[in-house]
Amino acid sequence: MKKFSALLVLLLILQFTSSIAQSSFIVNGVEIPRTLEFKGKTMSLNGFGQRSKLFMDLYVQALYVTQLSQDADLILNSQTEMAITLRITSGLVNSSKLTKALTKGMEKSVGESGMLKYAKELKELEYLLSTEETKVGDLFELTFNPLDESLWITKNKVYRGKIKGLEFKKAFYGIWLSENPVNKGLKEDLLGL
Repeated sequence: MKKFSALLVLLLILQFTSSIAQSSFIVNGVEIPRTLEFKGKTMSLNGFGQRSKLFMDLYVQALYVTQLSQDADLILNSQTEMAITLRITSGLVNSSKLTKALTKGMEKSVGESGMLKYAKELKELEYLLSTEETKVGDLFELTFNPLDESLWITKNKVYRGKIKGLEFKKAFYGIWLSENPVNKGLKEDLLGL
């Protein structure tokens, strides 16, 4: 009887803790899953936050990695699968403005002289982001694939293309994770600080 009671208590505890564990989070009405799949690999949510500018919420962002870390340099230099997701939450964000904002963020991250090095990749990014107009609710997944060292771009789960280069990935993710990110508070949120 004691074994049965102990087993019953254990089952109740396990059921209670699994119901408490969240499978996703909600930020500004946007659901952020705890995990993201890419090419058979599972990435875990490292952190998430809201990108705002001049009191306007622009997008909800999340960072997924294969190994959780609060070290931005470790993440930037990692050669494992990782993804940044952007869910557009403002009608003020269109394809052109998104491209400009990402370009400015990269310039802040790598400096004006560093931008010359990535001119070709930025043109590719602009093309991939502008093939269809961006609107509220659109979800971009910007996933690094270490097998071909490229940044894969998907919009609303539809593959748009990829941009080759480990160094480009570092500079691109540096928009949010470098020493000069577009927003220090968002960087801390993505790092789970």
